[in-house]
Amino acid sequence: MKVIWNSQIVDREEVKIDPEDRGYQFGDGIYEVVRAYNGHFFGLDEHVDRLYSSADKIEMVIPQSKEEMKNLMVKLLNESDVQTGNLYLQATRGVASPRNHVYPDMSVLPTITGNVTAVPRNAQKIENGITTITEPDIRWLKCDIKSISLLGNIMVKHEAHKKNADEAILHRDGIVTECSASNVAIVKDGTIYTHPDGNLILPGVTKIVWLKCAEELGIEVKEEPFTLEQLKEADEVFCSSTTIEVMPIHTIDGKKVNGGQRGKITEQLAEAFKLKIEEACGELL
Repeated sequence: MKVIWNSQIVDREEVKIDPEDRGYQFGDGIYEVVRAYNGHFFGLDEHVDRLYSSADKIEMVIPQSKEEMKNLMVKLLNESDVQTGNLYLQATRGVASPRNHVYPDMSVLPTITGNVTAVPRNAQKIENGITTITEPDIRWLKCDIKSISLLGNIMVKHEAHKKNADEAILHRDGIVTECSASNVAIVKDGTIYTHPDGNLILPGVTKIVWLKCAEELGIEVKEEPFTLEQLKEADEVFCSSTTIEVMPIHTIDGKKVNGGQRGKITEQLAEAFKLKIEEACGELL
């Protein structure tokens, strides 16, 4: 299996992570997941832009330029046998000794790794939806940084798993933020509501696309906070991310949304999103 190792494509067996890598010791790093369909990346520019934005926010300098990084990612995908799947790319602050909470000087270079995994598109779930629970948002206050420090996300996701749910919808002081691994939106009286970008949520690349789809469809969108009560009284609820596209939510805390069916607006967005993929990557079978 071929993987990215700093600026090269190498066999996975050649990669060795030093015990003093700051990603291993502190979770001091960032990541991106980019989706591929039919052997082509979807939204590559936006994902790489977000990676470098996250790096800037933690004062990390990635030695490769954006174009060099994109070329490396495309090369890895082309050398794999994956047609539909995910590329996971991670950058840690690198190896520094002795262990110290303070950022090391700029002579310490980031450790870059990346791998491609085949993951089929789940058209059935995109049509039928998922089950969710609500959980307090216990994460840190810099959720706009796509950090590898995901323990808070993992804990609430596992709570969902223990309750036989697919995802956890998070809230702070009664205001819905996002899900453990996706953005979330509600539909009420024909209008979509979703939390505005900022430090409390990750600025979703998939969200950028469905916002454009909504504009083209003439669907009103309000990027403003909404409450748990509004969530549970919504006509439709959906979440979105790179790996799940526009995903309907049919159950929240055991209560059915829209009778357990995908709503009209969610269906329109999902179909419009699919068309965007096909325009960029070819027909989805």
